[in-house]
Amino acid sequence: MKTKEHIIQNVLQGSIAEELGLEPGDTVLRINGQGIDDIFDYQYLVQDEYIEVAVRAKSGEECVLEIEKDFGEDLGLEFENGLMDEYKSCRNKCIFCFIDQMPKGMRETLYFKDDDSRLSFLQGNYVTLTNMSDHDIDRIIRYRLEPINISFQTTNPKLRCKMLNNRFAGEALKKADRLHAAGIEMNGQIVLCKGINDGAELERSISDLTKYLPYLTSVSVVPVGLSDHREGLYPLSPFLKEDAEAVIDCIEKFQRKLYKEHGVHFVHASDEWYLLAGRELPEAARYDDYLQLENGVGMLTLLIDEFEDALQKEEMGTYERGEISIATGKLAYPIIRRLADQAQERCPGLEIRVYEIINRFFGENITVSGLLTGRDIMEQLQGKELGRRLLLPINMLRSGTDVFLDDVTVGEVEKTLQVPVDIVKSSGYDLLHCMFG
Repeated sequence: MKTKEHIIQNVLQGSIAEELGLEPGDTVLRINGQGIDDIFDYQYLVQDEYIEVAVRAKSGEECVLEIEKDFGEDLGLEFENGLMDEYKSCRNKCIFCFIDQMPKGMRETLYFKDDDSRLSFLQGNYVTLTNMSDHDIDRIIRYRLEPINISFQTTNPKLRCKMLNNRFAGEALKKADRLHAAGIEMNGQIVLCKGINDGAELERSISDLTKYLPYLTSVSVVPVGLSDHREGLYPLSPFLKEDAEAVIDCIEKFQRKLYKEHGVHFVHASDEWYLLAGRELPEAARYDDYLQLENGVGMLTLLIDEFEDALQKEEMGTYERGEISIATGKLAYPIIRRLADQAQERCPGLEIRVYEIINRFFGENITVSGLLTGRDIMEQLQGKELGRRLLLPINMLRSGTDVFLDDVTVGEVEKTLQVPVDIVKSSGYDLLHCMFG
């Protein structure tokens, strides 16, 4: 039987695999006689109390290990590829794709377009369903893989084909029907493009998606990101204040109706809409336990609430006096400035300068701090009063590293600006603690 082979990269100390004498470089062939496509097959097949694992040692010798263990107990193996398979690239050519708007000369991984449902479970990525086979859906249902994050964009099949530039994109929506029928939890996303899927189309999409309640637990509506690098791409226009007001009015109308009927608000506008419209952010209760924080839905409300809670509880005798600075994107600037003012009021002798960094790299329409580059930060802060420390949010850095999108490191920023940099995690508590040193 032809199977995928999975090379062991690491054996955890004290694990079952170590007791069995497995080593890095050995290869797992099959479990219980079944081939292993990827990490989900592996995790499912190793659950039982008795399993048989076919292995090829580095020497070339093959054997079958009979293993008795507790149900759900892991073997303690790590593989060369965390997914245990190749990543699936996107087959669509979406009119709003941000990767198509990237400038040239960046690291190669930033140009990879993924549309891999497995990354939805592992990393929270959103998928369009167009890259999924019936076998993929069957496996999600069988293994109870949930929640799955789906980029709907629109429920109008013809319009979805146009937006994704894929003639099968409308038909792919039927896969959501199967997931709903099986009771698989889903989260949804609509990337809104002005004059295309807003207005009446947005009303239709939200109305259609309510049929998936309660298994579709939330839907976020986010504005399309438009960089300055759109040569030859579909013509799209940025949203204006009055557009944002119309989007919020539409969403809040559905929220009121659905909360009465189902006890959830279901559809949510990302923070950008409220800031663009000049409206107050919704209170925490409107976000249904913050199901879509990674999409920028409720992130600022949570930050404010955590910060103000921390400020009330903080012992004021232990903070660091003197001047510090914070750099953030245009979107969060007014909120961070407001929080800094609150901290200064409570703490005599603490002075906080907040700097708004304009995105020159991607263009001024990109206002989130997570897409700022080290070069923009250095160029715009050079010569400014930065005080003893500079605070930067962690979402500016590549996950698990000290590297910005343009491969500039935190160390390079410190050296150029001649100031120590503190990285602030995503919570309001951490922001206050960093302010106080």
